[in-house]
Parts: sequence; structure tokens; C-alpha cells
Amino acid sequence: MKALLNKLNWRYATKKFDHSKKVSSENLKILLEAARLTASSYGLQPYHFYVIEEANIRTKLKKASFDQPQITDASHLLVLANKPTFDATMIDDYIANIMAVRGLSKDDLLGFSQTMKSTLLDQADTFKGSWTSNQAYIVLGNLMTVAAEMKIDTCPMEGFDKAQYNEILGLTDKGLNTAVVLAVGYRSADDATQNYPKVRYSKEQIITHI
Repeated sequence: MKALLNKLNWRYATKKFDHSKKVSSENLKILLEAARLTASSYGLQPYHFYVIEEANIRTKLKKASFDQPQITDASHLLVLANKPTFDATMIDDYIANIMAVRGLSKDDLLGFSQTMKSTLLDQADTFKGSWTSNQAYIVLGNLMTVAAEMKIDTCPMEGFDKAQYNEILGLTDKGLNTAVVLAVGYRSADDATQNYPKVRYSKEQIITHI
């Protein structure tokens, strides 16, 4: 566990990536599997992940990201897209998946299904969009931790025009919205910020035991 904490201390929001270094396909698979296995509320996974490698698309996304170099210089760009709204279909599809995986009947899961529907479906779209975006951020945190364990650098990014991202990636027609972006790769030796001491509040300032 101390080794993991050391790696979390090693990681930082990488500002300059070495564009000549690429994350291997095997390591990328591990990261994406970690994303898939991340916990979500009810287990609903109200999101979709896009791995952006195509240079022309990344150039367009860079322009929609205030020309931040991580967008094109990182080995891979991960776009975590949430569902800005949803209806009973999302829950019904999830119930069907549970039935298939666990060998249960619809009646076995009726109470669970009704609980989700009564809790979520009558909420306003603003609530639904915020809730699903929060679920994507849980994935983001898990991705950064797993990447740090693998000594892969990351930079979580919110500085972009979501509408432009949605248009470039065709997300709106898919019922999705860009929640957050994660640049993944390896730090450049020229990135001075890697040498900055990590700034965090002390345990006494940020943790309270009750």
C-alpha cells in the first residue's frame, strides 16, 4: 500500500507530454478495463468511453480545448461521455444484463427495477445530467489511480467547449455529452511542473474523525 501512495505522490496533472512515447496496446486495455470495472450508482454505468487516436480529430479537439497541447501530444485521449438524460430503457437494459449474467428472472429483480425507476425517472433532466456526469468522474478518479500504479501519466481536463466536442464526435445524436477528458501518456523531460513539490492540505486540515 505504501508503494501505491508513493505513486500517487509521483503523479501530477501532466502539462507537457512526450509525443514520441506511446502507451502500449496491452496497457491501454488494462486502463479501459479498469474504467469498465469502476463502481457506479446502482451499477448502471450511464456513460460511454471514447479513445481518440486519429490525428485529424485530435487537432479539431485541440482547437475546442483552447489549444492545450496535451490534446494532441499525449499518447491517447480518453473522452468520458455521460448520458445527459435517460428513460426507463436504460434501466430495463441493465436489468436484462443482470438477468443474463446471473441467471435471474425478471420477477427476481422487480423490486430493484422499481426502486431505480421511482428514484431516477421522475427527476428533471438537469438532475439526470448532473448525476450521470458525477458517475463519469468516479471513473476518472479510478483511471488516474490505475494509471499512476502503472507509471503512466495523465492530465484530467475540463477546459474545453463541450458543445464543440459533442459536435466533432457526433455525441448528441448518440444521446451523449462530453463530461470530462483524460490525456494519457508519458511526461516530457521538459515539463518543469513534474519537479514542483506536491501541494495538498495536511491531514489535520482536511480530515475529521467523528
